[in-house]
Amino acid sequence: MKNLREYIEEQMSMSHIYQPVMIRTLLESSGIANKELIARNISSYDISQQEYYQSIVDKMVGQVLRKNKVVEKENGSYSLIGYESLSPEEVLTLIELCNKRLADFIEKRGKQVFEHRKKNRNPVPGSIRYEVLKRAKSRCELCGISMEEKALEVDHIVPKNKGGKDSIDNYQALCYSCNANKRDLDSTDFRNLNAIYSHRNDTCVLCTIPPERVIAESNLAVAIYDKYPVTKGHVLIIPKRHCDNYFELAQPEINSITQLSHQVKEILQKKDPKITGFTIGFNTGEDAGQTIFHAHMHLIPRRHQDVKNPKGGIRNVIEGQGDYLRS
Repeated sequence: MKNLREYIEEQMSMSHIYQPVMIRTLLESSGIANKELIARNISSYDISQQEYYQSIVDKMVGQVLRKNKVVEKENGSYSLIGYESLSPEEVLTLIELCNKRLADFIEKRGKQVFEHRKKNRNPVPGSIRYEVLKRAKSRCELCGISMEEKALEVDHIVPKNKGGKDSIDNYQALCYSCNANKRDLDSTDFRNLNAIYSHRNDTCVLCTIPPERVIAESNLAVAIYDKYPVTKGHVLIIPKRHCDNYFELAQPEINSITQLSHQVKEILQKKDPKITGFTIGFNTGEDAGQTIFHAHMHLIPRRHQDVKNPKGGIRNVIEGQGDYLRS
C-alpha cells in the first residue's frame, strides 16, 4: 500500500492518462486484468474515438433507425419508440434478441467486423512515428490541431490496399478524426499543406517584425504592442504567414490567433488590473480602414470611463451608430 501510494502520488510521471487507468483497472479487478480490459478502459477516455462513434450514431445508425420509425431524436438524445409500453420481461426478451443477432453476426464475420478501422496492418516503429510527428510539428497535417488536444495517428498517404508502402515518405500525421474520415479510400497527401504557413513577404512590415518586439507567440501567430496605440497596452495579434486579410486565414491560423488572444489578455490584465474590458477586431479592406495589408487582429484594452459613452462599442466605427437604443 505505502509503496504504491508513494508511486502514484509522487513518482508517477504522466505524459498521458495510461498509468493511472491501468493501475485503477488492476485494483478494481482483484489485482489482475488482461490487456483487452485495460485497453478498453483506456479507450473510454479517448474523446476523439468517442467523437468518431458519435458521428456514426448520427450519420448512419441513427438515421436508419429513425427512417424505420424505431427511434426518435430530440436535443441530441435518442428515445426508443413505444418503450413505455414494454413490460420488464419484454425488455429482457428484446435485449436477448439483440445479443443473439450480435453473436450471429460476429460469428459469421469474425475478425472482419472492424477490419475497416485498422489503419496500418503492421505497427509503425516508434522511431519512425517520432520522425513523422516531429516533421509535422506535432500537429494534424490536415486540420492543424495539436497532439495535446487530440491523439495523432501515423497514416499511410497511399493506402496499403492501394499498394502504399511502409516508408516514411508514405506517412503523414493525422488526428484520429481526420484519419477516420479519410479512411483507406483516399490517397491525398496533406503534408505540403503546412508549407503555406511558412510564406513570408520580405517587403511587409508585419512579416519582418524584429524578435525583440514579440511579447507572446503561438505556433502560427505572434503578438506585439501596436506602434501607434490608441490606448496603453494596445496589441496586434498577427498570423506568421503573409496573407492580406481575415478572410484569407486558414482555420488553424484562426485557432492559433484565438488561443494567443487569451494568453495576451492574461498578460495585460496581470500588468494592469485597471483593464476591465477589451475591444477586439480586424480591419478588412481599405474602406474598412485597413492600411497594412497583412491580416492582423487588434486587441485593445478598455478601462472604466476611458471614453465618455462606451455604449455600442465597436458599432461606433460608423459615426452616430453606437447608441442603438437612442430615441
